[in-house]
Amino acid sequence: MALENSTLRVSVSEKGEEPAPPVIFDAPPPKAPTTNQNRSLQDKMAAREAQANQPRKKVQGAGQERGRFGWGRSKRKRQRYVEKNGRCNVQHGNTGTYRYLTDIFTTLVDLNWRCSLFVFVMAYAITWLFFGAIWYLIAYCRGDLDHLEDVAWTPCVNNLNSFISAFLFSIETETTIGYGHRVITDQCPVGTMLLLLQAILGSMVNAFMVGCMFVKISQPNKRAETLVFSRNAVISLRDDKLCLMFRIGDLRSSHIVGANMRAKLIKSKQTQEGEFIPLDQTDISVGFETGDDRLFLVSPLVIAHEIDCRSAFWDMSQAQLEKDDFEIVVILEGMVEATGMTCQARSSYLAEEVLWGHRFSPMMSLAEGFFDVDYGAFHHSFEVDTPSCSAHELALATARREAHLYWSISSRLDEENRLDEEEKWDPPPPMVDQSVKTTTTTTSSPVTNDGEGRGGDDDGGDANDEPMTATTFVVGGVLNDAIGEQNGSVALTSQSESEA
Repeated sequence: MALENSTLRVSVSEKGEEPAPPVIFDAPPPKAPTTNQNRSLQDKMAAREAQANQPRKKVQGAGQERGRFGWGRSKRKRQRYVEKNGRCNVQHGNTGTYRYLTDIFTTLVDLNWRCSLFVFVMAYAITWLFFGAIWYLIAYCRGDLDHLEDVAWTPCVNNLNSFISAFLFSIETETTIGYGHRVITDQCPVGTMLLLLQAILGSMVNAFMVGCMFVKISQPNKRAETLVFSRNAVISLRDDKLCLMFRIGDLRSSHIVGANMRAKLIKSKQTQEGEFIPLDQTDISVGFETGDDRLFLVSPLVIAHEIDCRSAFWDMSQAQLEKDDFEIVVILEGMVEATGMTCQARSSYLAEEVLWGHRFSPMMSLAEGFFDVDYGAFHHSFEVDTPSCSAHELALATARREAHLYWSISSRLDEENRLDEEEKWDPPPPMVDQSVKTTTTTTSSPVTNDGEGRGGDDDGGDANDEPMTATTFVVGGVLNDAIGEQNGSVALTSQSESEA
């Protein structure tokens, strides 16, 4: 089967027969190739077959990465509750502006510097313009502007001949500059009352605005810029217990007085009644019971949270960490030594920013007369041998091992006690000395053939009578005259008789 330009020709031939004339089918004209597709149909089919014969690879989904245990970890950036710089990523809506106006001082302090400077300038400018307009209105109503050249006329304010001069007089009055060219006279009681009012209101504006700027300049949150947290948190063993750790340091030589550390776990939760809590806060203990949360922050410290049965990470393993979604918010509070104001520094760690099986690198060394801290290694960590199971499973394994050891020791002690009791009732045989002593005893009593030893006859007995010789082997220091064994000691006696 062959495809040509405009016709499809099929030729059929059988063995032993003449080839039949080819049958020609008029084929429709080929479609125009699509854009960027100039290959023939055979090339496309061949490429498609080759692609089908290739082993399929698991295509990793867009925006996902594989963890150590193969769990798909989403690379979608989680919306942080607290940014790394400590700013809370929360915006309040439908609150009503009147609530902010009731606390105008705090509202002005919380504004950014651009808005604060604009409010500062506008407060003075509007006050000057307002009182300048009133001074000009008084001069216009009294007719001082119509008697500028009249020497006999006593105006309310000398040398006030326009709005600009009234504005300048307002500035001189409120700022107590007093150049002496424009001055109020005693023929204007309304001007005297306005002068008192402007002096009082001007002092209030000065106190309010200068106070706002002073508080904003000395705000303790700027002190938090020199309190740094480690880029990642780590989980590893400390004293055979899994611990969640992060590092904190102070870059200034002036210390934070009464530094206190707190940590919160931010995670979605669904109650047993079906209520969904999107940002549930759970406390993470960093030594509140033992007092370790009160820090002496002179050098960088590693803050540790022991994962025990009361911890929120009790059942979390390394595989669970790779697919979980949570945020850890850490908060440092203390008083600034220079100003005495309370300071708070914040940071947060997402689930992908918690490194399992890592430990922070040391950064302190002893120099000549002082301790040298290298902040270049502040964020550095290295891998250590850490079990990948959860703290719960690790505690169960430790309990099983200790229980097995306890029962083994108890069994051995019981066996030893049983043997001791048996030894009390059935004492062991005495120790046998390896040395064998041989003792030879010679007696003068004749021994007769009947085996009874008695005295000789009157005739003196047989001429062949010989004295009896007994050989006794003493083993272990025990002497036995009888033949046999008794309590592990062996006695052997040999006798020789002489014929009477």
